[in-house]
Amino acid sequence: MQTDEEVKDSNTKAVTPFVIETDDLTKGFGGRNVVEDVSLRVPAGSIFGFLGPNGSGKTTTIRMILGLVFPDRGEISLLGARDQKLRRQQLSRVGAVVEGPGFYPYLSGLENLRRFSQVAYSAQKQLNLSIKRLTASDLCSALERVGLLEARAKKFRAYSLGMKQRLAIAAALLWPRELLVLDEPTNGLDPQGIVEVRELLTGLKEQGMTIFVSSHILSEVEMICSDIAVMGDGRLLFQGSTQAFRGSLGEQFVLETPDAGLAESILERLGLAEPGSIKIEKDRLSASLTIEEIERVVAALVNGGVRVRAVGKTSHSLEEAFVSLTGRSGHAR
Repeated sequence: MQTDEEVKDSNTKAVTPFVIETDDLTKGFGGRNVVEDVSLRVPAGSIFGFLGPNGSGKTTTIRMILGLVFPDRGEISLLGARDQKLRRQQLSRVGAVVEGPGFYPYLSGLENLRRFSQVAYSAQKQLNLSIKRLTASDLCSALERVGLLEARAKKFRAYSLGMKQRLAIAAALLWPRELLVLDEPTNGLDPQGIVEVRELLTGLKEQGMTIFVSSHILSEVEMICSDIAVMGDGRLLFQGSTQAFRGSLGEQFVLETPDAGLAESILERLGLAEPGSIKIEKDRLSASLTIEEIERVVAALVNGGVRVRAVGKTSHSLEEAFVSLTGRSGHAR
């Protein structure tokens, strides 16, 4: 039988399954708030995408979560710890790559990791954190985890961009981690490098790790992130599942017909689509409609003499939803 305290702990875990929580987080520079009243929730076990245009406050928010910048107002919970001292202790369970990989170009991947581990060990001991000193076997295990074991003797300057990014992630994972925070992990990578990092992050999630990733490549976020948050002008504009965000614009009605022009005029006459909001590509017409509207539209199109070859629906892309919300297109940096 559980004690009252055990029941309380169990209920807490069930109600708040978040590795990162912020409440009304606010930070200003030069008399202007760059982050304002941000209340963020990052579910445990997710790959969480953090999106927003340039200057939206993403990097400042990440720095506050990691204790690199102190908020002017608001609270932060990191792996369940809200007290500043306790959060600092929890950092030993958090791996992060906030800046681009910074390693010695003339040293091998293994030697770079050895140097990094020595510096990181000393820094964490000064914070009175209980961590082990890493052995050569530990370093090789970290390299193997990111697929770089065979390249351990190769000089860093000879690494591809994807390999350099994976080495940075290996450095962040030298000690056991529950949370990995990455700022633009695929920035500047070629398609192969992007695939390598994507597969690595997916594998880490399957091992039970939570990954918080800031990215401007929306197609990648759409492929790997189960949950997202969108920032704009320092405020949180959306947070929730990726599917819910894509569906925020409604369903995309798709019609195949040789009478696309006639179909468009009928839609506009019914008042179901604003002029110019309908897309026509050859014999394919698409518009944003609800399920109920689609049923009504199909009947009206047939009665109006439109030859309907096929009818379907699909969700809007992540980029379309992002543009609608922020007014910014493409690469959300």
